[in-house]
Amino acid sequence: MIGIGAKRLVGRKLNDVAQFEEARFYEWLDRAESQITALSVKTRIGAVEHKLDLILSPVINHPGWQMLAMNDVRATETLGEGDEPPLRAPAILAHEIKNPLSAIRGAAQLLGRKLSDGDKALTQLIADEVDRIAKLVDRMQSLGREQPEPVAPCNLHEAVRRAINVFRAQGDNDVDIREEFDPSLPQVLGNEDALVQVLINLISNARDACRNVERPQIIIRTRFVSGLVLTALRLGRPVKLPIEVRVSDNGPGIDPALRDHIFEPFVSSKKNGQGLGLALVNKLVRDMDGRISHERDDTEGWTHFKVHLPVAR
Repeated sequence: MIGIGAKRLVGRKLNDVAQFEEARFYEWLDRAESQITALSVKTRIGAVEHKLDLILSPVINHPGWQMLAMNDVRATETLGEGDEPPLRAPAILAHEIKNPLSAIRGAAQLLGRKLSDGDKALTQLIADEVDRIAKLVDRMQSLGREQPEPVAPCNLHEAVRRAINVFRAQGDNDVDIREEFDPSLPQVLGNEDALVQVLINLISNARDACRNVERPQIIIRTRFVSGLVLTALRLGRPVKLPIEVRVSDNGPGIDPALRDHIFEPFVSSKKNGQGLGLALVNKLVRDMDGRISHERDDTEGWTHFKVHLPVAR
């Protein structure tokens, strides 16, 4: 959370590291005997704003010393287990829409055979629009799918490079993509096809976000987060998620009003977005017992999407 090693932290003033919006919290810090719990306190750490749950308590047998626990509320909401109800409505709706769509497309094709070349463009327009709606319906259906894809050990870097190759094959070569890989990473436990789909989506979103800046850049970084072990409950047991893949772009970032809701269905900052891409990404990552989070660094001008995954044993 802080991004500073222990040796550099020792001896520094807390206010140099974290600035709390709740003014009373500084009064509580001045009282060594305070035992306080404060929820959802806006806190700035470096250039990043967090919502933190704070627990302040005295240290027994060490007069004058206090222990401060800081828990990132947004990370907990995103990374926690959260018994989310399955999205059944999109799946049911998708099923009911698909059958008439097929009939409409078939009728358009039959009409196209009987029309002159000048009128065939209209039937082709119908078919193209049906195909577009069908793809949207498929994504809705994926959101409602309750049975996750099977997981197995897979090479994270191979999945990243597959995603980059697919992205490049679409003709998007105007953005510089930089790889910062940790070659010593072990295999992750996941579904390789789902992981590639997640990364394609994140890279495409990053491209759209930074397309209009002077020098658009995307950085894909992998690392082992030994200092920050995230956990999710799986079958009642904690599952460590120490492998991180981060997709970053130097675009202007997501509208602050939407940042807490970007993984929800039908929420989009794009002008013509349907708001299903990140919702599907979130589902695919959770199906692999992983978690995804979002962070904006306004000082450096970067947006980061971080996917945390378990290690394959």
